[in-house]
Amino acid sequence: MTGKASSVGKNSASKTGVPDATDSMPLRYGDDPYVWACWLYYEDGKTQGDIAEIMGISRATVNSYLADARSRGIVNISLEPSRLSSLSIAQELKRHFGLQDCLVVPSDDGSRPLIDRLGTAGAQAIARLLKSGDTLAVAWGRTVLAVAEQANVPNLQDVTIVQATGGTRALFAYTPELCASAFANVTGGRLINITAPAIVSAPEVREILLREPLVEDQFATLSKANKAIFGVASLRPNSTVHSSGFFESVSLQDYLAKNAVGVLAGRFIDAKGQPVAGPLDDRTIGISLDMLKSIGLRIAVAGGFDKVPAILAALRGGYINVLITDAATGRGILNADGVTEFDQKAQQRPRVDNSVALPSSYRTHIKKFLNNPDDVVDEMLEGIVKAHASHIAPIKGSNRALAARTGPRPGKVGLVIGGGTGHEPCFLGYVGKGLADAVAIGNIFSSPPPTPILECAKASSGGEGVLFVYGNYAGDVMNFEMAAEMAQEQQIDVRTVLTTDDISSSPIEDREGRRGVAGNFFIFKIAGAACDKGLSLDACEAVTRKANDRTFTMGVALEPCSLPQTRRHNFEIGPDDIEFGMGIHGERGVTREKMMSADEITDRVMDRIFSEMKPVAGDRVAMLINSFGATPLMELYILFRRVEQRLSAKDIKIEANWVGHYCTSLDMVGASISILHLDQELTEMLNHPCDTFALKVG
Repeated sequence: MTGKASSVGKNSASKTGVPDATDSMPLRYGDDPYVWACWLYYEDGKTQGDIAEIMGISRATVNSYLADARSRGIVNISLEPSRLSSLSIAQELKRHFGLQDCLVVPSDDGSRPLIDRLGTAGAQAIARLLKSGDTLAVAWGRTVLAVAEQANVPNLQDVTIVQATGGTRALFAYTPELCASAFANVTGGRLINITAPAIVSAPEVREILLREPLVEDQFATLSKANKAIFGVASLRPNSTVHSSGFFESVSLQDYLAKNAVGVLAGRFIDAKGQPVAGPLDDRTIGISLDMLKSIGLRIAVAGGFDKVPAILAALRGGYINVLITDAATGRGILNADGVTEFDQKAQQRPRVDNSVALPSSYRTHIKKFLNNPDDVVDEMLEGIVKAHASHIAPIKGSNRALAARTGPRPGKVGLVIGGGTGHEPCFLGYVGKGLADAVAIGNIFSSPPPTPILECAKASSGGEGVLFVYGNYAGDVMNFEMAAEMAQEQQIDVRTVLTTDDISSSPIEDREGRRGVAGNFFIFKIAGAACDKGLSLDACEAVTRKANDRTFTMGVALEPCSLPQTRRHNFEIGPDDIEFGMGIHGERGVTREKMMSADEITDRVMDRIFSEMKPVAGDRVAMLINSFGATPLMELYILFRRVEQRLSAKDIKIEANWVGHYCTSLDMVGASISILHLDQELTEMLNHPCDTFALKVG
């Protein structure tokens, strides 16, 4: 059974503890005691006795919660890696912009459309924030309607729902009337519509309508609203503003020419959150920006990287004090406002207005060979299993747990590796004779669940124990540890080695907190050789730890990757910028600098590696030049050339080298350099024969 390991999120942010009563914990966790108990146990490292005292329940109940959560899959759903980073992002958004609260949902994993997931989160917030006697102003939009469709707010009294803008003749489903009506239905509240058009033909018509007693009464109710919910629209070509026809009577170019970046309840704002005057000002009937800002609780529900400038503008303008968004968008907002590194204890950083207008030719989607994006992982696995049937086979018919055709055998320590997809050939490609015995596979950039990991352990067990080797990410740590506990219950002894070769992700004094990246290649190879040679479980663990301690990796990104489900970049790099230390899931690196020559880039990386490796003349190393997915071999060999020059200058011999795609990040443009500092034992293990579909030695 493995001991507790230090967990880090996909962005290696500091762990966030359970919020106290003043930190609006219910908005983050709901009322789910399973999630609370699992967070305390797996992330805060509390004992079951500690948890019983914190939650005010018995130890037996705590044990029941943890067991039930495991069997029901609650842990995997609620505390996946992106959930952990989401909590730290939410805290930083709240602190940086002075919000009353913030709820950040995990970045899109393809399981559900982002708008639905934001709707679910918004519904949870509304259930907590809406009270009897409230007057809620409701704006229009797809996201606002999604919140209402998923909300359930029973047992309220004397609630008033008031339409925030006039109506429209448009045929889309998220009109102001329908959005307000949907909220009235789920709250049982009194509905007040604005019985006038949102946009009228002339300023004189607006003045006449606003003087009508009925409309005056409706606006009087709107002025009494103490809470508001609204979306944030961008002015990008694919935005609701363009597709809804709501503003079809006027050219939006009038607003774009004045640097408008977003729309709140029909009102245009610039990058600083200031109102943008235009031809619709005197023709719009609805809540003004000043009225919106005067409302006590202003809930904005919006997400998607294309909305980053608009949401940031709304935050800068002070129109939002409760934000509900997704992790990728939240990180983009912080980065755009000058926050490039953060954790829950960060000090106040100056705000920098570095918003840049995107060119009209900016492409929002990346072309890919896809069928249904939701099926991309399963279809890939089906193809891999068929293409490499001589090396790997499904365990119990599941392509999410694959075993080597030759490798597992009695009397041998079993080796299980695993992680998310999107890094191919990593993980899948290193299963076979002399290397890993089985691999557990997760969704894109996500940990595999405990069940396939357990099946891999059982399939790999030859009676001498099983070694788990995987990257140091919170979700992987949590799920592999759960699987290890379940394996222990079946009398399978499991040891764990976390890979931590990414020298840029944490300082050397926090080596155990670093991420595992392309250096996995070397660590898997050494572990597989030790197991194949028949070493004991203790010896296999020891040599694998040594390989990890002597592997040094640093990556450089030139362009971002794009996720199959969105076909959009998951972060942004300026046209003349590069980023040192970029993680394989798009985690922020160490520094972002202007583009430089290949030799200069290589020298920066090697200087950093040498500073930790501390080689001396006559040392031997193995080298990996790894593409992040879109960098061609031509450029990789240019990098190899310079690494070889730097090593030769120090009289360091390259014992073995590999150049190509070994641990990718979908279609990211960039590369990493990994150096394994060899000794006699590691050299012997490195040269031990292996046969997998991605690596053959001997």
